[in-house]
Amino acid sequence: MSKKYPHGKGPVKWVDDYWLAEHLDDKIMILDTQPNVHDYIQEHIPGARYMNQGLLRVPMDGLPAQYVQPEIIQMLFRRLGLKKDIPVVVYTGKGPFKGWGDGLEQTMVSYTLVRFGHDNVYVLDGGIDKWKDKGKPLEQTYPDVSESDFGVEVRSDYFIGFDEFKELKDKDNVIVLDARPADVYEGQGPWRKPGHIPGAVNLPWKSLMEDINPTLLKSDSDIRSILDKHGVSQDKQVVCSCGTGREATNEFNLLNFYLSFPKVKIYEGSFTEWVARDQETVTGKNPR
Repeated sequence: MSKKYPHGKGPVKWVDDYWLAEHLDDKIMILDTQPNVHDYIQEHIPGARYMNQGLLRVPMDGLPAQYVQPEIIQMLFRRLGLKKDIPVVVYTGKGPFKGWGDGLEQTMVSYTLVRFGHDNVYVLDGGIDKWKDKGKPLEQTYPDVSESDFGVEVRSDYFIGFDEFKELKDKDNVIVLDARPADVYEGQGPWRKPGHIPGAVNLPWKSLMEDINPTLLKSDSDIRSILDKHGVSQDKQVVCSCGTGREATNEFNLLNFYLSFPKVKIYEGSFTEWVARDQETVTGKNPR
């Protein structure tokens, strides 16, 4: 049985290329988050306006990539013309000009939109690459953008900080997910300490996506099978983590909004903050 779109519960839902093609002339906003503006300049979905996810985070409190202040997010959202009552369709792609895209731009930006108070965010499953594969239209013109009066509201129930994470992570009913690739989880990544947070279970975010397209979700049955294999169940408090909080947005969005798990948090500081605070790490395949 085919899905009915928009699919999901809460402020983030998923749509496919057929749904978007049928609704291009509706009252929606389309947000292109390809990794470089030249990708957008070369080609984008009709009517899309551009936003670079690099605007969202800067150094703070000794960490290299923390969200800018809510008032700055509000300025960005207003400049984009965002309105809370108008759905925003977010997409990305590998990028035809630079080729930098890893697929996470649309999960990071969609999470950020709802984190700061938007209530109608649609993720384009498969992104612009699937859109192109299906022969859908592209353009090189830029829409007129009028500034809005968007008011930011921080949804602090979505995320936890270091102290709460440290207190929570080892409880029996809690599972901490590490969304990074297995080789980084097990060994040495770019951080000054190797391995992972003790107790964290490795669930690489790409394992939930189709191999040919990291913006395209695997089938629901495949996703549930992968989650079951990793011990991720609805009765547990799930804490999503990764390197800097970006990869974790994929699994937070999926569990919280797509699958409607009741208890999901994201530890935005993730392994970078854990190491910066000189905490113990573990190497190898096992969580502990």
